[in-house]
Order: sequence, then structure tokens, then C-alpha cells
Amino acid sequence: MKKIFLVLIIITAFLGCDSGATRVNNPNLPNYAVSEALTLSLPQYSQLQFVSNPIIISAGISGIVVMNTGTSYTAFDLACPNMQFGTCPSAMTLVGLNAYCSCDESTYSLFTGLSDGQQYPMKQYRAELSGGVLYISN
Repeated sequence: MKKIFLVLIIITAFLGCDSGATRVNNPNLPNYAVSEALTLSLPQYSQLQFVSNPIIISAGISGIVVMNTGTSYTAFDLACPNMQFGTCPSAMTLVGLNAYCSCDESTYSLFTGLSDGQQYPMKQYRAELSGGVLYISN
């Protein structure tokens, strides 16, 4: 009886673990490995020290837009999430604090990655600040 109880506790502990990030499985986009380290003191990344100044890095599917939201950092892929990969020839473009997909004419918030009326949000990457380095990964 003690062994069964112990096994149930261990299984519950493993099933209750969370990586801290919400994952959305988007069948339209491939899952490319991303592991980038951005040193915020370098000139090309210095904009990230200020709120609402997005930059684009060459990584992911179609480039990744990274932004300081004031409380954390966000990192989203610029591939149109509601278009089958390869059918939309261009990456989304930045329009203020939004990303615009010209293929389906939808606009996504750079704070949340969401767009009204769309099934899938922008593909999000983990963004973690450690010291003066921002790590972008999936």
C-alpha cells in the first residue's frame, strides 16, 4: 500500500510540473530550434533597454521580433501564424507596436502575440534576462 501511495505521489509531481511558458501547437509553422544570447550593452541591442522599442533578429522561421514590455521581454516569430508555412512569401512587418501579415491582412500585438478573430497567435519564444544578457530560446 505504501508503494502504491508513493508511486501516485511521484506521478502527480511529474504531471504537475510546468515549464512556465504556454505552448501552442501550431500545425502551420515548423519548430526550428532557437538559442540566441543578446548582450544588451551592445549597440545593436541597446534599444531593448527601453520599453516598447522592438528589434528584429535573424533567427527562427522568418526572423524574431524582441521587445521590452516594461515588466518582461517578449519574443515572437514573424512568420504569419495562420497561413500554411511557405504559402505566405514574406515575413510580417512591424507597424508601430503590432506585426502585420500582408497575406491574410491580420494585425498582431507585440505585447501578447494575439490578433482578433485569428485561430493561432504569433509563435512565441522564451525570453529570459540574466545579468545583461537576454536569452531567446524555445
